[in-house]
Amino acid sequence: MLAPFLLMTLTRQSPCKINLLLNILGKRADGFHELETVLQPVPVCDELQFNRDGHRIELTCNHPSLPVDSRNLVYRAAAAFLKTARRSEGVRIHLEKRIPLAAGLGGGSGNAACTLLGLNDLFRQPLTARQLEEIAATLGSDVPFFLQNQPALATGRGENITPLDLSPALRGVFVLLIHPGFGISTAWAYQALAGYPQALNGRPGRAQKLASLLQTADLAAAANEFYNALEAPALNKYPLLALFQEFLKANGAVAAMMSGSGSTTFALVRGQKAAEQLREIFRTKFGENHWITAVSL
Repeated sequence: MLAPFLLMTLTRQSPCKINLLLNILGKRADGFHELETVLQPVPVCDELQFNRDGHRIELTCNHPSLPVDSRNLVYRAAAAFLKTARRSEGVRIHLEKRIPLAAGLGGGSGNAACTLLGLNDLFRQPLTARQLEEIAATLGSDVPFFLQNQPALATGRGENITPLDLSPALRGVFVLLIHPGFGISTAWAYQALAGYPQALNGRPGRAQKLASLLQTADLAAAANEFYNALEAPALNKYPLLALFQEFLKANGAVAAMMSGSGSTTFALVRGQKAAEQLREIFRTKFGENHWITAVSL
């Protein structure tokens, strides 16, 4: 009989994020892009269930278009965890997907980080925080951010994380997330930057300036510094996203911008009532075919 403290099943929520700033500082010799970004976790979540079972990784998912083999970040995170922890035991993982795909919300990266943390708990902490960070950095640029639950400033290619306290500016603020029904490839967005030299080679220091402004209570002043270099190619190819931003700002949003490589637009609104009203007038204007949700930050 197994000891009562030996956990066999674990369920975890996997949140998403928005980028309040994404400043690209040029392309690196290793092929990645140097960047600085300010990331804000958002409590819109996928759910993962982990079970210790068998001798291999078995991944299932409610979303039929997602692969459930080594093309999936959850699978790759589990394989890297088991190898590093030197475990021959298998795991069964079910991913209940609620965050849109190819949305700029970091859903897949968050799932990978959630898998590392979940399996480390399930196997009673065989890996240190540093080991988890090292694995996360090999899986994707946003994965290290999701190993912690605070807003953060990230540099390098996204793996260097400095947690931030943004609560003064974001107290009482709701975020409206709008996915237009199509995705944008992250690889395409970064490749397309070659046609926008100013966006590709940004001015350093913008992230720290924004982080400082967000630690005051003046959200409007901070919002003037919001920036996403990847909007340059994305809004040119998908002008509907620019229309979304213009409409949201004209109807009360303190800020509206594309998150990450898109295609999700986010709007920051003061208070739940204002967020719900903006959601309804957006639906009236643009129809019911878009995934849209409003949550408190």
